[in-house]
Amino acid sequence: MEQRCNFWLSKKRRFCANEPLKNSEFCGNHKPGSEESRIPCPIDPSHSILPENLDAHVKKCPLHKQVEALKMQSFYKKGINSGRDVPFVDRSITPHIEVADTIASRTSEMLGCAKCSESALYAKDCPESPNVSSEMKKKEIYEMSEQEFLSLLNKITSIHSSIASNIEDSYIVPESCSCWLSKQLDRQLPYQEKHVFQQASILGNLEKFGILQRPKVTASVFPDHGTRESLNYDDLFEGRDEALAVVEFGAGRGYLTHMLTDCYGITKVVLIERRSYKLKADRSLRQKQHVTLDRLRIDIEDLDLNAVETLKGVSYLAIGKHLCGPATDFTLRCSLAQQHNRLGDNCSLRGVAVATCCHHLCQWKSYINQGFLFSMGISKEDFHAITWFTSWAVDADHQFDLSEATDQSLLFNTCDDGGQLGVEEILKNMKPVERAKLGFMCKDIIDIGRLMWIRENGFASHLVKYVPYNVSPENHLLVAKPTKQSTFLDLPRLLI
Repeated sequence: MEQRCNFWLSKKRRFCANEPLKNSEFCGNHKPGSEESRIPCPIDPSHSILPENLDAHVKKCPLHKQVEALKMQSFYKKGINSGRDVPFVDRSITPHIEVADTIASRTSEMLGCAKCSESALYAKDCPESPNVSSEMKKKEIYEMSEQEFLSLLNKITSIHSSIASNIEDSYIVPESCSCWLSKQLDRQLPYQEKHVFQQASILGNLEKFGILQRPKVTASVFPDHGTRESLNYDDLFEGRDEALAVVEFGAGRGYLTHMLTDCYGITKVVLIERRSYKLKADRSLRQKQHVTLDRLRIDIEDLDLNAVETLKGVSYLAIGKHLCGPATDFTLRCSLAQQHNRLGDNCSLRGVAVATCCHHLCQWKSYINQGFLFSMGISKEDFHAITWFTSWAVDADHQFDLSEATDQSLLFNTCDDGGQLGVEEILKNMKPVERAKLGFMCKDIIDIGRLMWIRENGFASHLVKYVPYNVSPENHLLVAKPTKQSTFLDLPRLLI
């Protein structure tokens, strides 16, 4: 019999399949005592290696091979959507984000980086501009004086009351998606019902905004004529736009796009996702003869849509459900900015629907509209605090109705005894409902800045609450479509 390592893998219920070392019952990975000396792989820290195997492993690490293969793709451009660290923007003189980018570029070229060879402060790998972790944000807040902290809270509430008074509730379940909600489709796709409601409302808002057209379904399709798979596809989606494609950013398992193809007859699909998933939805889509599917395993930050072959000569929808933190900003740059700057005529953007998520992960460098924040009196340090506060809006420990936290008439209380309690004590004394309301305010400010950037780039757009809070507290949806002329929202300049 073939010799195998004698280490029992409890999860797989079998012995390790690797060949044992000479004069040992175990392979190099499972040799007793080896765990103590192993080090994380410098390319992919999810696994570890022995120090003596480092040089050999780096050359054959699976992630290394994947990265090298990705670099050969025409649509890979490292950091193309990463953003820049803008030091200051006077929007009264330079209202457009493109001018702000130019200012940032020139400033970086003049200053350079004192601690590395990079010529630009906003360079992706520059040690002077790393991502700021939640712990670092928390430390910055706790180091504030009581007066500075209370001033920041007053600034947030003042800005919010001026710009975020009319975010519309727009929970729409279109008739086109009824087959999914009633489980009439003959398919083996596991999903949670709450996700189906979210997906259906995203598509419903696209339809409401005139980006998607309701399919011309023949009369009495359900339940008399069975499932959609048993019907003639051309009859079912008569009058559909065959040149329309969909690009789902942060696609995950691809269920949002699967619903879109089932309910609206989209035939060209591009799924963008950097992680690896069980591709059950992909397999189901590939079985449909009328659907062409490409899945690109790439970070949105490095994606050049103009170089994607599937999109050449077609218009496309850019969609995404729960794009965490900076992934929303990467997506907007990837789709809208490239369309606005006319980097290529290969593809055109028909519309956008992006559900934002995990605002606490947002980073100053990647945020899409730093100029808007400057105009509102929000500095880089304020932005770090605002993103940290957003986690309170979705804290699972809240013991109250979340709808109360979004009530604009709710009194927001802070420490007003004039004492020197310190920021940590002030936070401890805040009621859960007050913390939650502050979190919701900060989420609104971040997403309104994104809404402003979309409008400034020539798109008609809305920010809506696409599902109730009891379905998901992460319920903001940005919907946009191109217009002939740029649209600017006249917001008051707050002197704070």
